[in-house]
Amino acid sequence: MSDTSDEQQLAPTLQNILDQRSLKWIFCGGKGGVGKTTTSCSLAIQLAQCRESVLLIVRQTINVSVILLQFPEHAKRKQSTDPAHNLSDAFGQKFSKDATRVNGFKNLYAMEIDPTSAIQEMIEQSDQNGMMGSMIQDLAFAIPGVDEAMSFAEIMKHVKSMQYSVIVFDTAPTGHTLRFLSFPTVLEKALGKLSSLSGQFGPMLRQMSSMMGGQQDSQEDMFAKLESMRAVINEVNAQFKDPEKTTFVCVCISEFLSLYETERLVQELTTYEIDTHNIVVNQLLFPKKSSNCEHCMVRQRMQQKYLAEAHELYDEFFHIIQLPLLTEEVRGPEKLKVFSKMLVEPYVPVDD
Repeated sequence: MSDTSDEQQLAPTLQNILDQRSLKWIFCGGKGGVGKTTTSCSLAIQLAQCRESVLLIVRQTINVSVILLQFPEHAKRKQSTDPAHNLSDAFGQKFSKDATRVNGFKNLYAMEIDPTSAIQEMIEQSDQNGMMGSMIQDLAFAIPGVDEAMSFAEIMKHVKSMQYSVIVFDTAPTGHTLRFLSFPTVLEKALGKLSSLSGQFGPMLRQMSSMMGGQQDSQEDMFAKLESMRAVINEVNAQFKDPEKTTFVCVCISEFLSLYETERLVQELTTYEIDTHNIVVNQLLFPKKSSNCEHCMVRQRMQQKYLAEAHELYDEFFHIIQLPLLTEEVRGPEKLKVFSKMLVEPYVPVDD
């Protein structure tokens, strides 16, 4: 085998994802502000050209402490604490938790999952069950990563009944993503414990609920629903760990902190047995030779330094896709279509 870097380096495109027809789940993730949503939207557009149907999901991030401050007595929430909806901004079209066809496409659908709404739904349901419902709600809020839990539950609720060729999932920033991807395993263990608890304490809980004015079968229904989730969770967990069905696209920029988070992400994904072999390096500067912008030249040298480190780390097993920093935002279907071509055709800077 030749040791030349040209022969070792994998193609700098995401064409390998388009060619792998067995893929069902494609995650895009990385540090905040590196262009994950633009990348996931662009990848979904490319997939829509070669797959029968594509669903793009954006999972919004919430701050549970803010919700608890808003509901000290489990009051009903009227508006979401969610930040601006990036997916709606990207396509210039409003999306919700229900899959909606993207304007200008026949087979591309999108939805935004807001874990806050799921928590609100739980608040409203527990309020109907009196003191016992409030106790269960308090327990739920005490679980670390409750927003990841709600996000996972929302996905299961919507995706289980849907039939799409492939699902592109635009994740939250790295920390939330890692907790989300580990959640199926954690939940599987938790449900096992809850199942044993329901057998031991089910009769007592039903009696206490009745005495406190709650519905007698409310806790039984809750345990039954949790139990019914186990089969779905096991199936999804198995799919996440199957490289023929799931892969993760890491998105970063050519800076130290972003590259550091990418390495952390790659290591964690390996620990979770989730396939990853594509890295998108976004916002690269390609100043023209005639440019006299000193700031641009300094930043390009810095970017090239970390880009070289990325190639040294990942060339053997990863496709490294280089995308330029543009002079305007990539918003709207037409600009996204143009940008998406750079995922499958290597960007070549034009000099004057």
